[in-house]
Amino acid sequence: MSICQPKGGFRAGLDSVLLGASVPPGTGKLLDMGAGAGVAGLVALAHGPDMRVHLAEIDADMAALARTNADGNGFGGHVDTLVVDVTAPGAARTAAGLETDIYDVIIANPPYFGNGTLAPDGARARARHMNGAAIEAWVKTAVSSGHAHAEVIFIHTVSALPHLLAAFTARMGAVTVLPIAARPETPASRVLISGRKGSRAPLTLLPPLVLHGATGNAFLPHVDAVFRGNTALDWRNAG
Repeated sequence: MSICQPKGGFRAGLDSVLLGASVPPGTGKLLDMGAGAGVAGLVALAHGPDMRVHLAEIDADMAALARTNADGNGFGGHVDTLVVDVTAPGAARTAAGLETDIYDVIIANPPYFGNGTLAPDGARARARHMNGAAIEAWVKTAVSSGHAHAEVIFIHTVSALPHLLAAFTARMGAVTVLPIAARPETPASRVLISGRKGSRAPLTLLPPLVLHGATGNAFLPHVDAVFRGNTALDWRNAG
């Protein structure tokens, strides 16, 4: 897959690839919230070519870049880009084309860096900074966008897990947490978290997904296969 990047930064990170690869098979309609350059949604589409994907992004230039990436990878006929603030009131989201109760799966790779010093560029600040109240708003929009049995999947930092758990468990069941660690016996730095709308199943904490061996920078074989696009991420066998 070929991905164009905006000038000055926003890399097609590993987080977005893991998020896109975690979309379950058989998904018909996918919403990627805060899609940026479209990496996660396009990774999901590469594994499920019959999928319909909506890429929702607040920044018009980034949305245009996502559109370019979709077209450049031959996915243009399966992708719609929406310029929308996912934390806006429902009427504003609907006016921008983001409907409610229609998606099978909703994914998000929200901003990470809390309330620290804001990036000087406005678009970069939006993409890098989020507090607990904003996480709550993102989860609320994700849940409202899905149909009665939709699945919601986020990737975020471990430090955001308390906010994520509170927001997910208040609205969904079958909440599942996959910690992501760089190496064996090192603390996890990221989490994938999923929930099922309408479910009452209990919380599940999975064994960590370890990316590298004890030494060296090579990915472990099953992780490397995900990053090369050869396989999706099987949550039930992620450890």
